[in-house]
Amino acid sequence: MILKENETLEDLLIDNLKIIQNKNLYRFSSDAVLLSRFASFKKGDKVADFCAGSGIVGMHFYALNKDVELVDGYEIQPELADTFQRSIEYNNLDGKIFCHNMPIQEVPKDKNGFYSLILCNPPYKKKNSGEKNPEGHIAVCRHEIAVTLEEIVQISAKKLRHGGRLCMCQRVERLTDLLYLMRENKIEPYRLQFVISGQNQKPYLFLVEGVKGITRQLTVLETIKN
Repeated sequence: MILKENETLEDLLIDNLKIIQNKNLYRFSSDAVLLSRFASFKKGDKVADFCAGSGIVGMHFYALNKDVELVDGYEIQPELADTFQRSIEYNNLDGKIFCHNMPIQEVPKDKNGFYSLILCNPPYKKKNSGEKNPEGHIAVCRHEIAVTLEEIVQISAKKLRHGGRLCMCQRVERLTDLLYLMRENKIEPYRLQFVISGQNQKPYLFLVEGVKGITRQLTVLETIKN
């Protein structure tokens, strides 16, 4: 495989797996890795990675948990989906990880009740809130331009089977928004973890996992440092 201009191979540091990153496109952050490590795993999981970007969350989750049945990644931007697909091919993961270049609003109806786990590192900022990145493709990754938090949770509720889990990360200022939306869509939050940075002891990020259709007591895990 020949890398395209401005592309590099980033090592996932697990089993020599690598992911393609383009210097001119949105590049994944440590938040994505924190999410894939935080998510619970069950043997035979059928996993969806919503807002997949270059595929880091789904690929890293697979690297950590090889007994998943499959990982379907959904990414709306063709350029990012292309890097994701070529990473799949480079690592010989055809038949295990699949890239779908489509908005999550168009995930077909035959996937209703199909997934046991949905992972999502969503756009953090509401549409028209704060300064947008001047690069359009990066703005789509950071702002709710192509999909809203409400849509992500609503669609996840449709695509998860009973007892399936939704696992997401989000900025702390949107904690009440996300927990409210999960409960509104019968996804009960039951694991919550805050993340602090080296420069600030106040949490800037949280990770949450909820289960569809089952009542569970919320457990707040020990805060971690990124």
